[in-house]
Amino acid sequence: MKVKDIAAFEGYKAATMKNPEDEIAAAYTGDLLSDVMGNSAEDGVIITIQAHKNTVAVASLKSSKAIILCNGRSAPDDMVSAAEEEGVAIFQTAENQFEASIRIAKALGL
Repeated sequence: MKVKDIAAFEGYKAATMKNPEDEIAAAYTGDLLSDVMGNSAEDGVIITIQAHKNTVAVASLKSSKAIILCNGRSAPDDMVSAAEEEGVAIFQTAENQFEASIRIAKALGL
């Protein structure tokens, strides 16, 4: 799956997507960023409600390609700026984390 594929999901809005051709190989759902840092896979997507620039720092550390903000959370300007600098896409959706996780799992063929 590519980053741009997430943008095509109904109800998903890209706050930033600098590298739409980046390949996504995995996903991890979590709100405790230390857990995400310790357990998420590289080249993945992080599914969370943590809408702040520290989430981008964790994504960058783990070479994550995208962050999906659930439950209608919006990315603040400083988060978007950090993501653009790091080349991490951010998507916003009204879906909850469970629904978003199922959608991503299906797209990854899991």
